[in-house]
Amino acid sequence: MDIKIGDKVKGEIIDFTHEGNGILKVDNKAIFVNGGLIGDKVVAKIDLVKKNFALASLVDIIEASKDRIKLDFEVKEARGGIPLIEYKYSKQLEWKKHKVKMDLYKIAGLSDVVVKDTIGMEYPYRYRNHVQIPVGERNGKTVIGFYELNTNEIVDMERSILQPEIGNRIINIIRTWMAKYNIKPYNKRQKIGILRHIGIRTNRNNEAMVILVTGSYKLPYADELIKELKKEKVISVYQNINKSNSSIVYGREYKKLYGEDKLLDYIGDYKFYLSPKSFFQVNRIQTEILYDKVVEYLELNKDDIVYDLYCGIGTISLFVAPHAKKVYGIEIVKEAVEDAKNNAALNNIHNVEFMVGKAEKVLPKLVKVGIESNKVVLDPPRKGCEREVLESLVKMQPERIVYVSCNPSTMARDVKYLVENGYRVVEVQPVDMFPHTTHVETVVLLSKVK
Repeated sequence: MDIKIGDKVKGEIIDFTHEGNGILKVDNKAIFVNGGLIGDKVVAKIDLVKKNFALASLVDIIEASKDRIKLDFEVKEARGGIPLIEYKYSKQLEWKKHKVKMDLYKIAGLSDVVVKDTIGMEYPYRYRNHVQIPVGERNGKTVIGFYELNTNEIVDMERSILQPEIGNRIINIIRTWMAKYNIKPYNKRQKIGILRHIGIRTNRNNEAMVILVTGSYKLPYADELIKELKKEKVISVYQNINKSNSSIVYGREYKKLYGEDKLLDYIGDYKFYLSPKSFFQVNRIQTEILYDKVVEYLELNKDDIVYDLYCGIGTISLFVAPHAKKVYGIEIVKEAVEDAKNNAALNNIHNVEFMVGKAEKVLPKLVKVGIESNKVVLDPPRKGCEREVLESLVKMQPERIVYVSCNPSTMARDVKYLVENGYRVVEVQPVDMFPHTTHVETVVLLSKVK
């Protein structure tokens, strides 16, 4: 069958893509269906045809999956950020475990790895402590909301199930302010208008930092907006200037318009001061579970020297430090290292040392001066570890490596290299950091083969 744009196809959804589209097969061609859940029998309309796959919109559900649930609340936002919202939560957790197992099998060739059940959330909503919400215009009307899956269309939203209620109230304050003072969304093609995105950070105490991303330095009637925001627990307002044509949300320049420089938040008992540009895990409840698992897998004692590679603002280092002799955190982003040092001081932790640089450059220098680690934490970005980092570790031969991953595919690739060079996978623990999405965080324990 030669599939063309506009054709309607029928079939059963058998899996999800990494973006959260449902997958059905027609004559061995993969059709990615926005809104399809595993087990649904559907009719879908083809929107885009590529060599190896096609994108399609859901037209009709002929027979709903037994795992499709009826929500007891109305979704008032784009499904693009929560594509699995109507898929039974227990089945989401099962699927994530299966995804990790399959990546380890297909990419690393490991079929007998112990992959534990995914650790889920008791209440898998309102977990995001940092959201970045696009602002745009449709038919002359301002729209504020997330993008629909597979599109650049902003779906206007009254509220989001992903963020705390204070975030929803902040959006409505900004919407009212834009209407009252005729503040236009920024159009990056025409380079006109004002507001591009709204960033909202919230902490454990339900206080908020608001970041107004503008396409120019101009931000009229800012004082009037701040006056309204102060009626909520907004303790800080920043303007971020982003003149680029790219899809990057935040530009490099920030101007504080009101309040505190930083927002104080917690993971477990540890305090962290967050600037508007700090990287911080967006789900603090699951992050604590994740980091406790890292500490458990390291099996630390007071003689251990630990390397924390890709350490960011030092969150894992601080969890590890009380159980070890010394922790060395290595991170390429200079500002993150400054934050890490401040966070260590804030928590009265003195047996950590943070260094700026590429891990593959810093590691050999440490080894050369006799600072060798017997236990290592890897927490790389989505693209995984550079080969030079893995090569350095293999030369150093730490007894334990704990790999924290936000991308099972690149994790499996890196684990394959370590297994081929003297390590074995002891156990893998998936953690659900992003309920109702297809993203899964994993903690992998590798030990040196004796």
